Amino acid sequence: MMELLMDIFDTFRATIDDVAPIIGTLFFFQYVVLKKPLVNFERILIGLFMVVLGLTLFLVGLKEAIFPLGDAMARQLTAPEFLYGEGQTPTYLWNDYLWVYVFGFMIGFATTVAEPALIAVSVKAEEISGGAIAAFGLRMAVALGVAIGVSIGCFRIVSGTTLWMYIVVAYVVVLLQTLRAPKMIIPLAYDSGGVTTSTVTVPLLAALGLGLASTVPGRSPVIDGFGLIAFASVFPIMTVLAYAQFSEWMVRRQGKATAEE
Repeated sequence: MMELLMDIFDTFRATIDDVAPIIGTLFFFQYVVLKKPLVNFERILIGLFMVVLGLTLFLVGLKEAIFPLGDAMARQLTAPEFLYGEGQTPTYLWNDYLWVYVFGFMIGFATTVAEPALIAVSVKAEEISGGAIAAFGLRMAVALGVAIGVSIGCFRIVSGTTLWMYIVVAYVVVLLQTLRAPKMIIPLAYDSGGVTTSTVTVPLLAALGLGLASTVPGRSPVIDGFGLIAFASVFPIMTVLAYAQFSEWMVRRQGKATAEE
């Protein structure tokens, strides 16, 4: 218990050092550039303290729970006794890791749905677009993209194929979609890739990738363990653009059916 408290204290002190430049920049522009006093200064100080405390607890939680959990899941799902059963000879073929791909899909979808940054952006998008962009539909499209991306990323780690080929092909598809997608959705789609790789998604994916690369024979955690976050960034762009194109097609179809009646 004492060791945990010391860890929290050290992390709190390090977080203050990390947040200090941001606070300094804000105060500099407020008092030196704008030359105006802060309104509700006491509340702002309390809020800053809560931010630092929240980040501290979050970072400690990552180290104590999320990273070990992701690593443990990857190791259990790739254990020979789970894949082949007792007494069976391991073959370590890519199709032996079906449950790894399923787990990657489900954890990618679940973490994205719970991502606070995505929730905030989707609500704002619905508000500003006047309901033309549904918050729920946007979240589901992004979550589906991350799920597909993580699943394919797990396949890349298991198969040992080169990362850049997947990313190049994915961005070529994105560029082709961009030429045909509604202009209103394009900036939001590109932002969705960055928004979803935030506080909840990144730690779990990093732990999953490193754990998977550590347990699959012939894979290096340094070379193969990273890259899942890249998949989680590009595939949501594809699914959001596809969602917009599908919605536009449905509207045209309904309009055509109404005109024929």
